[in-house]
Order: sequence, then C-alpha cells, then structure tokens
Amino acid sequence: MKAYRGHLIHITGAPSLAEAPDHLVSIPDGAIIVDDAGLITYSGEFLTLPTGAEVVDVRPGFLLPGFIDTHIHFPQTYCTNAFGGGQLLNWLERCIFPAEAALAEPDFARAAARDFCAKRISVGTTTALVFGSAFPDAQDALFEESMRTGLRTISGRGIQTVGPESAGALLTDEQTAIELTTAEITRWHAADTGDPRTALLHAAVVPRFALSVTPDTLMALGELYDGLRGAGVYFHTHLSENTAEIAAVRSMYGVDDYLDAYDGRFGPGSSPAGKTLLGSHSVLAHAVHCTDAELARMAETGTSIAHCPTSQLFLGSGTMPWRRTTSSGVNVALGTDVSAGDEWLLPRVLNDCFKVHMSEAAHAATSLVGAELLYTATLAGARALALADRIGNLDVGREADFVVVDPERQRLLPEMLARIDAEDTESLLFTLLTGMRDESVADVYVRGRRVSA
Repeated sequence: MKAYRGHLIHITGAPSLAEAPDHLVSIPDGAIIVDDAGLITYSGEFLTLPTGAEVVDVRPGFLLPGFIDTHIHFPQTYCTNAFGGGQLLNWLERCIFPAEAALAEPDFARAAARDFCAKRISVGTTTALVFGSAFPDAQDALFEESMRTGLRTISGRGIQTVGPESAGALLTDEQTAIELTTAEITRWHAADTGDPRTALLHAAVVPRFALSVTPDTLMALGELYDGLRGAGVYFHTHLSENTAEIAAVRSMYGVDDYLDAYDGRFGPGSSPAGKTLLGSHSVLAHAVHCTDAELARMAETGTSIAHCPTSQLFLGSGTMPWRRTTSSGVNVALGTDVSAGDEWLLPRVLNDCFKVHMSEAAHAATSLVGAELLYTATLAGARALALADRIGNLDVGREADFVVVDPERQRLLPEMLARIDAEDTESLLFTLLTGMRDESVADVYVRGRRVSA
C-alpha cells in the first residue's frame, strides 16, 4: 500500500450540482492510501493516517480527482486552431473531414493515437469519452495505446453514411456501418478485463450527428444499441450545437425537436419510428440551443450533456444557458471538444465555462464557484459515464484516479495561491482551477497506477 500526502481537495459523497459546495473537502495536510488493487482505503488527515503504508510526499502539491473529459475527438488530434472560415458546418467541410481522412493510413493513425494519449496524460485527463475515427485500424490503435498507457477510454468509430464530397473517405453504406460498429464493440468493449464492471476500456455507438446518417441508419443503430444496453455500451453524438445545424435536422427528419431524431421519434411529425438511443449511458455533446421539452426528456431518461464552452466560443455556436439547463435536472458534465475546443486541459475549459456564464444576458448570468467547477470536471463526468460508483472523487472505496498538481512547476501560481486566506477554500480552489496550466500537472494516476506516455 502507498499513502500520498498533499493538499487533498475533492467533492465527497454523491451530491447534486447545487449541493457540491456543501460537499467540498479541503485538507491542507491530507492523504489517501491506495491498496494493491488500486482502491482508496483511507482519505483524510495525514495526522490520523493508519500505519503500514509507504508515504509518497507530494507537498506542496494538491491531490485532485482525475479529470473526466466527456467529449473529445481522437481523429482531430492535430486540428486545434484550424481556420475554417466560418461556423460549424463550414469548418467541418473545409478542415475536419479532410483531416480525419488522413487516419486511413495506419502508421499515421498509430502516431496520432500515441500523441493523443500522451497529451491526455500531460493534462491529467484520466477518463475520456472519445469520438473515434471512421477507420478500424485507427480505432484499434487508439484502444491499444489506451491499454498500454493505462488510461480509461470509452470510444466508438465515427459513423457516417451520408455527407458532402469532402467527407467521402469517411462514408460507408448502412450495412457496413453496422458491421464495423458491431465488430469494434465485440473486440474492444471491456477488452482489458473481460468485465464492464471492472474495465478501463469501453465501446460506444457514435454517429457523428443526425445529419451524417439517414433515418434508416438511425433505425438500425437503435436496434443495435437496444441489444447492447445491458452490457454497458455507450451512445455518444452531437446535439443542437449550431442553429443552422438544427434547422437542417428539422428539415431532413421532419421532427419538431432535434432530440426526437435520437429518441426514435423521427416519423412524420416526430411520431415513433424506431428505438430510442437515450439513457443512462448516453451523452450528447453541446446542447446549446435546446428547448425545454428536450431538456426535460434528457433528464427523464438519464441522458447527460457534455458541455463544451471553449469550442462554442471558437465556432461561434452560442452559449448553453447554464441556469435553465442545470435547473431542468439534466446532468451537465464537461468536454474539451478538441479540436473545435483548442484547450486540452479541463481546468482551462472550466476557465471559459466561468467566463461565458458570467457573461450571459441579464438575469441568466451566474457566477460559478470553485466547487461547482470541480464537480463539473469530475463527479458530473463520472455520473454521465455511469461510473460514479467507481471514480469522480477521492472517497474510500473509489478507484484511485487522481492528479498531483504542483503549483511550483508554474511561474506565479504559488504566489497567487499564497495571497489567499488558507481557510477560504472556495477562493483557493477557484484560483487553482482557473489559474493552472499544463505544466502544473506533475503526476497522473489511474486505478492507483502512475501512467506515463
């Protein structure tokens, strides 16, 4: 057993977002003990640490839960800050579809997988829901590298059966799409342990978005996914990111609301036509322009939102209304959306999250506190991925996914933190999260094992 000594900060228990400040734990001289199975057996004051564990002293570092990214694109590893000359649909056609086609070359895909996982480690992202490549060799490379490094990865091949000319290399017919998706799930879902309840690797059904498939494809995916729910397979796609996208979906499917397309209600006038893809293992990215009915339906089905404020700024998509969305009861986690999001470090996305919601119009503006930000990047992500019984905080019994943040590795950060009253935990956490940069991430652990590239 090993004991890690440092400033322990996490959200304990299983609170809601509103309850997070009351569940914030901050122990300046704290510690966790991790057993040989990678489980936390002690979490609290160092002075009351049980004897018998080897002590790893990370002071003046902080012990934080591993960051959980609920929306990131593997085939866009090298695409951050690409100029598309417009918003979402322009950017996809001019930048992203051609770039993603390059992963058809196996050696290039393997290099991208190595760089993708190495970058995740460098920013403390221990768990990620990854939007995958269209190409089986590239997806194999991603899962293989995730297994080699020991990261938690949930991913599925990007499914496209229709699209513009620039997406041609990414398209398959419907039958091939179902066959490739089924083969990937068979090969990689819980491939590391053989049991989804203990696995670090999981598979997902991932159509790019409603405009990249047809109603027939969605019907086939609904049938496929309905038979996989019990095995813990995930569903992931985009929802209501851009107003032009929403209008196109409504026109193409004849639905009242965008969400209807994923809810099996893509018959005339949003009538039932297939199986729903919503549920406790379903995560929809963005949800910037949702109706009240869509939010209520996501809350009812246990479907989560991956909120991506950085990419919404980059593509001019708008601002997800924080108060209206979270008050609906839907779980809102955090996503980098690399590469439309040009920040890999989730605390940098939290920084944007704070800014955009402070800047909402009039009565909608809100000032998120440190506990709410930390919750969104950790426990909310664990809840979105149906892993809250395993990860998301540093409670006893959780798997030991944690990040050591050393402020002394970053110029000015120690001085910024030193000016804050030691008993003002919220202010300390807020400055740490919004002020830290990549270089402050010292060590990263998944299930008690230090991971490295």
